[in-house]
Amino acid sequence: MISHPYRIMPGATVCLGDIDTRDDCLFEDSKKHGKKALKKLTGELGNLQEVLYAQGQRKVLVILQAMDTGGKDGTIKGVFCDMDAMGIRVAAFKAPTELELSRDYLWRVHAQVPRKGEVVVFNRSHYEDIIAVRVRKIAPEDVWAKRYEHIVAFEKMLADEGTLVVKFFLHISPAEQKERLQARLDNPDKNWKFNPNDLKDRALWPAFTKAYEDMLHRTSTDYAPWFVIPADRKWYRNLAVAQIMVDAMKSMNLKFPKVDFDPGKITIE
Repeated sequence: MISHPYRIMPGATVCLGDIDTRDDCLFEDSKKHGKKALKKLTGELGNLQEVLYAQGQRKVLVILQAMDTGGKDGTIKGVFCDMDAMGIRVAAFKAPTELELSRDYLWRVHAQVPRKGEVVVFNRSHYEDIIAVRVRKIAPEDVWAKRYEHIVAFEKMLADEGTLVVKFFLHISPAEQKERLQARLDNPDKNWKFNPNDLKDRALWPAFTKAYEDMLHRTSTDYAPWFVIPADRKWYRNLAVAQIMVDAMKSMNLKFPKVDFDPGKITIE
């Protein structure tokens, strides 16, 4: 994990323009073979989650951030498909409600973090309270600039309390986003996924890029690392995320709990 090619090391300067959205250094093979490799990895994740759930001590928080159409939903479906529904939950963060706005911005986020034995995937996250707020000028800089420090401290607290925190930025190119947006317009069954406001954000691509670069630079830590995943190719994106998650969960040294009885001495009539 420490030397992973997609990991952003603490304090590292990030230039997303220098990171190839079609990089394939982890698996230089065909899509067909990649899908076979992914199936094996998702099975491993399912097994690891079973032990996590049975042990009931540690927790796993996965954070997904991306530009619009970056593939957050597809990653969730493709990577966590073999986990038992009893032990995994997805929390999506959209525009805050009036109730949520009346509290501090982390209030609604803290309520969704995983309990012991649980995996939670954030589809967008508390980072929207920096990225979106900054780029769309919802609040002045003296408000959102403080939030880097808040979030780093928040994630440190989660890690100290036994939560494995793994963060993924799904990195797509403007050209790939254009294709995906057009596909939503061309397919009547996908029209519902198209949001005209996405075009407003697309026009702000340079500003979003700069905001994400600063975020990655300032909030990737040893206890809550960021990984920038080349995401133009969906199969490779899923493969990269799955491999990182398998390695991360193996590092937790999970074990099934010991029972307080001798199974060999029990007879079922």
